[in-house]
Amino acid sequence: MNPKLIRNFSIIAHVDHGKSTLADRLLERTGTIPERMMRDQVLDRMDLERERGITIKMQPVRMRYGDYVLNLIDTPGHIDFSYEVSRALHAVEGVLLLVDSTQGVQAQTLTTLAMARAQGCTIIPIVSKIDSPAARPAEVKAELAKLLDVSPDTVLAVSGKTGAGIDELLEAIVKNVPPPRASLSASGEPRGLIFDFSYSTHRGIAVYLRVFDGTFKKGQSLTFHAAGKDFIALETGIFTPGETPADSLSAGEIGYIVTGIKEAGVVAVGDTIGEARGALPSLEGYARPHPVVWASVYPESQDDLPLLRKSLERLRLSDSSLSFEEESSGVLGRGFRCGFLGLLHLEIITERLRREFGLTLIVTIPTISYVITRTNGTREIIYTPAKFPEHGDIIQIEEPWASAIIITPPEAVSSLVQLLYDHEANTTETETYQDGRIKMTVEMPLRELMRGFFDKLKNISSGYASLSYELLPERPADVVRLDVLVADEPVAAFARVVASRRVQEEAEKMVEKLHTILPKQLFTTKIQARAGGRIIASRTLSAMRKDVTGYLYGGDVSRKNKLLDKQKRGKKKLLERGRGKVNIPEEVFMKMVQSSAE
Repeated sequence: MNPKLIRNFSIIAHVDHGKSTLADRLLERTGTIPERMMRDQVLDRMDLERERGITIKMQPVRMRYGDYVLNLIDTPGHIDFSYEVSRALHAVEGVLLLVDSTQGVQAQTLTTLAMARAQGCTIIPIVSKIDSPAARPAEVKAELAKLLDVSPDTVLAVSGKTGAGIDELLEAIVKNVPPPRASLSASGEPRGLIFDFSYSTHRGIAVYLRVFDGTFKKGQSLTFHAAGKDFIALETGIFTPGETPADSLSAGEIGYIVTGIKEAGVVAVGDTIGEARGALPSLEGYARPHPVVWASVYPESQDDLPLLRKSLERLRLSDSSLSFEEESSGVLGRGFRCGFLGLLHLEIITERLRREFGLTLIVTIPTISYVITRTNGTREIIYTPAKFPEHGDIIQIEEPWASAIIITPPEAVSSLVQLLYDHEANTTETETYQDGRIKMTVEMPLRELMRGFFDKLKNISSGYASLSYELLPERPADVVRLDVLVADEPVAAFARVVASRRVQEEAEKMVEKLHTILPKQLFTTKIQARAGGRIIASRTLSAMRKDVTGYLYGGDVSRKNKLLDKQKRGKKKLLERGRGKVNIPEEVFMKMVQSSAE
């Protein structure tokens, strides 16, 4: 394949700005998919993607336009899946920067644009949804042109719904996106960068790669540079958009290689694939994704633990950003502590576990990690509140912060200011766009960002505000561990790490909720919340009284009192002998553990 006739590009945009619909029209116009097989969101493979109307997983596809081969990688738009976008940008030379003409530039637009610029990609600016009655193409063109420092005349206008402007867009891709650079391998030695992979029970792992040098063919002896694992290429092919076998993959092309490897942990995104005992060095890979939030996942039945382990391993084969390790809870049994890129990522993974593997799960409250310095000088990273050191054993606590960009309508600013105060955010910069919208750059603890901030932002702005964020280094944190005690025994599954200024409020809320849902016991039960070494909230659950006098009929009242005194002594003896313990039903744990958003 002549590299001069190849154009590799990706579509980047804020969520719901029309990426998938635009991809549909490009596939339709180039005849990549027959008209009878066309459907909406054709590149979104998962049912979850189609139901929610969002792209979760990047998807490559090859199109032909005249003499040119156009390799498109469709990417997600939600902030949780920015890692998918960054990987796609390493495999292309150009991007289509898409902005909804009814909404204008949004927070994630700025984030993805910065990523594309850092990678050195050629940027083609586009306004979409120009057929909408609410479209403002001229205004949004000017806004986008100012952002990119170009003339508004260079900004294209398209409609993914009607197909308007698609021909002009295809011509712009051919004209403006540069072809791949020439191969550095004079001997034809192959080398490619893995940007994704898939797994099949029959064929094992198929790596998705961008070829930078030489030619890959079926039957070649290849190796993973970082893993040091050799294998034979069982098949090479391209995406149309399904996996379609091809005789070879040459420099500049995007395709796949079936490895036959079925063991987890061998293939890694960012690894270089090349000829076994080849001379070419490794390509620069990707920075490893770091989990943002952590949550424990337990099977409802411990008999399903092996299935849960196997299911997580399978999901990690298609989602390299998922991490997990086994843990044990005295109440919930054995499960896995999982790391996610955000709350939506957590929601998607747990929903896939339920749908694709038929698992019934208990998912604990999402938390972040803290860096703890103990009184003996040791530093450690704590991922779960249950392992947070006791009060008095800590010199310093540090937590990750986030720098967030918020774009909001002017009428929501006053409510936003109060919301930022409630979530401990500091405003560092503000800017007003031509249409009156306000851009605010803020810094806030990641803990507060994950405490339902995005949902509250959407609520106060009637859905019009947008948010993107990036992580900052750890800073000192004013937080405490909050424990819940039932009958003087701490329940590890209920432990939380909360801000010191909110600890009283959280303690009272948790105690009140548990008092409401915990069944009565045979003895009076104390429900308490403890923080900083002292009890700060308490409720008493009255004893369940068994009617021990029900069989009496008439007679002296002393007989009745004697039985009641005997019952009282029995309850006292239960507590004195340490047998007065509370067995908390599973449904109580589920209601308490899954109530973090309240």
